[in-house]
Amino acid sequence: MIWLIPLVIVLMLGYFSSRYHWWAKTVPYSVPRVLMYHMVREHLPGGKFNGLRVPPHQFEQQLQWLRKDGWTFFTLAEMQRRRSDLPEKSVALTFDDGYEDNLTNVLPLLEKYDAKATIYIVCDRHDRDWSVYKKKHHSSGELMREPKLSDTQIERLVASGRVEIASHTLTHLNLRDADEATAKEEIQASKQQLEKRFVITVNSFAYPFGIFTERDVALVQAAGYDNAVTTEQGCSDFSDPFRLARVKVSGKEGMFAFRLRMRLGRRN
Repeated sequence: MIWLIPLVIVLMLGYFSSRYHWWAKTVPYSVPRVLMYHMVREHLPGGKFNGLRVPPHQFEQQLQWLRKDGWTFFTLAEMQRRRSDLPEKSVALTFDDGYEDNLTNVLPLLEKYDAKATIYIVCDRHDRDWSVYKKKHHSSGELMREPKLSDTQIERLVASGRVEIASHTLTHLNLRDADEATAKEEIQASKQQLEKRFVITVNSFAYPFGIFTERDVALVQAAGYDNAVTTEQGCSDFSDPFRLARVKVSGKEGMFAFRLRMRLGRRN
């Protein structure tokens, strides 16, 4: 049975290589990384969406490592404006939806590590189970029950000078399933509402679920946004600012995977 030991070692190495792609070519550090988060909070026991929940201690480890490794933090709007002269190791932290922990757990750590972030806000974000807009069977209400940012809390984020408030549509609908008039309203009115309510300029947009068509890209441009992010895995040089890829950060993985993603420019 001793022959099983080499076999087990080979199988483990095979799994490790296929899981983490450690051998893959590094994307040059001259290409910026845009990281995709949702929540920074502890996991829920048995939670279906715990991959979207990065524990606070884990998020702090990531910021600490990024600062130590020489990464420079930008908001998405700043990164887009400086795309032709960004320093090597430029990174943007982005958060989708507008969860309350983006204030209570994220902002203190941004202040501690002198970092910045972009938060994509759903205007009608309270008591809405938008997960079913993508998959009907995601009807547990788990995301709907997550506390969302109030307008007063968003004002505190704006006042911090560390957070860019951006649009994630009015209701987080699936744009692909919407007619053109509805899609236009979701994209355009969300920008207008955020700008009026918080007295800011909204430059950045995130496609709900990362699902969009060429029509939607045109609507985002026509609405006056400067850039838009997708959920496509990877990193972009901003040559196409309305289809920006992001590196997904999972709450179910540790620092090894995070550091590897920063090197490879994508999720493993």
